[in-house]
Amino acid sequence: VKPSPKGTTWGLGGTCVNVGCVPKKVMWNAASIAETLHDMHHYGFQHTVDSISFDWAIIKKSRDKYIERLNGIYDRNLENSSVTKVLGTAALGDDANTVVVTDSSGETQTYTAKNILLATGGRPVFPEGEGIKEHSISSDGFFELEHLPTKAVVVGAGYIAVELAGVLQALGTDTKLVVRKESALRSFDEILKTTLDAEMQRQGIEIFRNTDGITKITEKDGLKTVHLKNGETIEDADVVLMAPGREPLVESLNLQGLGVEQKEGGYIKVNDYSETNVDGVFALGDVIGEVELTPTAIAAGRRLADRLFGPEQYKDAKVSYDLVPTVVFSPPPIGTIGLSEDEAVAKYGEDNVKIYRSKFANLYYGPWQVEADDKPKTAMKLICAGEEEMVVGLHVIGMGADEMLQGFGIAMKMGATKADFDSTVAIHPTASEEFVTMFPWGLSKQESGAIQSPLNGAPIPEPGKAK
Repeated sequence: VKPSPKGTTWGLGGTCVNVGCVPKKVMWNAASIAETLHDMHHYGFQHTVDSISFDWAIIKKSRDKYIERLNGIYDRNLENSSVTKVLGTAALGDDANTVVVTDSSGETQTYTAKNILLATGGRPVFPEGEGIKEHSISSDGFFELEHLPTKAVVVGAGYIAVELAGVLQALGTDTKLVVRKESALRSFDEILKTTLDAEMQRQGIEIFRNTDGITKITEKDGLKTVHLKNGETIEDADVVLMAPGREPLVESLNLQGLGVEQKEGGYIKVNDYSETNVDGVFALGDVIGEVELTPTAIAAGRRLADRLFGPEQYKDAKVSYDLVPTVVFSPPPIGTIGLSEDEAVAKYGEDNVKIYRSKFANLYYGPWQVEADDKPKTAMKLICAGEEEMVVGLHVIGMGADEMLQGFGIAMKMGATKADFDSTVAIHPTASEEFVTMFPWGLSKQESGAIQSPLNGAPIPEPGKAK
């Protein structure tokens, strides 16, 4: 695939491994260590100004070596699985069983197959405007930075923007976040976006709101000035990072030539089974514009492989894009599954929705000798629907949110109710226990969503009884 502007080519593993989830998490870990060092005096640790320093070049070198090792692991996995690797840019041929690959020298080779899968992913987009592409980088370019910026402007309201803004600010960059409307993560539940907004400001990120975007970027003596559509300007930035969104990488695939249908935004249109309108041509991952996360693409690929090549029991296998647990590595992290409060009310009606909320300071901040209102907060919300109070939305922001979410995802996929949550003994002292002790506790209708009810001391499930 062709690199995006200011991006680069990379090894096996796609966006996630090379310029996405994995290196982002490494940098988020570095930012978390910086925050811990900032907090350590509350626990009796002392240091002088000169005793601790941060070297961006060291973590970049170590991070890049780690990614190279992962590239090698994927390469060896392909080889060990007897997969033939073809390097080049691919396009659909004249029929549904043909792919034409052009290598770096311009030579072409034609391949035929019964099944063809399109999984080319997506790339960052740059808005139109004077000097924008010339004087800014995308999230790809973030991982090419050789030095920690002194001042950075991050443009965007999605998870990529808030994640990278948080990393930069924590590591010492004077960071400005530019959003088109009132806040970041506008499609997320209200408790998440409002808590995040307050916490980003507490950490020192300056948010430029209701800007409607940027008009241009000018540069003088290596420093950039960002001109916003509302008339404001941000001066003297050494890095401007554009993160307004992504687009599917489809322009070289010859979709129109074969008649493969696309939907708004250029995404490939598929049915529940990853099938396009052309027999034998399938698509999944970011290129179809569903839940654009690496694990959903992996899940879709596994179900497709099961259905096409597996035994009879998998003949109807397909992926579900509902109740997908999602984490945003923002400052602090966010975990979310299912519907927001607004979405639940719209779907089930206000009278059929019950909301449980909790907001508190994590025990980590207990010894801090500061005013209670000045301690970072964890916020949680359970959204329940129907008489049985089935949990249809679960949202958390705060320390540890990223590591507590997976198990709740399993419970919700199995139809857990508020009573099921209440029946689970809490792990104390943890933040996650709040979800199974959330007030009012024990007053919900005693109805379980499980195959075997866990309520009121019932025996645990036994193998062989699942339906």
